[in-house]
Amino acid sequence: MIYSLNGILLEKDIGTAVIDCNGVGFAVSITSNCLSLLPDVGDRVLLFTHLNVREDAMELIGFCDPDERDCYRLLTGVSGVGPKMALSILSELSPERFAVSVVSGDQASLTKASGVGAKLAQRIILELKDKVQKELPALLQGKSVEPVRQGQGEKSAEVIGALMALGYTQHEAKRAIGHIDIADMTVEQAIKAALVQLMG
Repeated sequence: MIYSLNGILLEKDIGTAVIDCNGVGFAVSITSNCLSLLPDVGDRVLLFTHLNVREDAMELIGFCDPDERDCYRLLTGVSGVGPKMALSILSELSPERFAVSVVSGDQASLTKASGVGAKLAQRIILELKDKVQKELPALLQGKSVEPVRQGQGEKSAEVIGALMALGYTQHEAKRAIGHIDIADMTVEQAIKAALVQLMG
């Protein structure tokens, strides 16, 4: 595993940077946030890295701080979120903003990223809320993480969409919601309550 690269910045562009480490140039994929933090070409730079290994290629991903790398690893563990999608999300949101959005259930912030729809945003929140609080607590310190409230009609649609993304039919999802009072629940709480109904 290549943990980090420490060398001279040879090139930087949208989505890519090239680092010269003792005569070897490493091309790394980066987020827009990381690009904005890079020094001038010719200056020394330190990037933390993650190596993606596929059957047909190896890709090195670079991050300006370990928090961004850790958020990337959590994201790519979510079904439907690949490396490009994770980079897109972290190009739109800083690690702190990403963590707060997940914990507060702020789906709207996640869907600002290119290619992220409502169902995927719901899945990310559902799968990562507990993990973010457990593994990245420092990103939440001093931040407001009050649950994002939605209208009941919109909330029902969000819950149904999330349940369908988890493999249930629309009929099953609607029936489960009919057995619970979601008025004072967050979307995540309603999803969990509906799942109890479905698995009961």
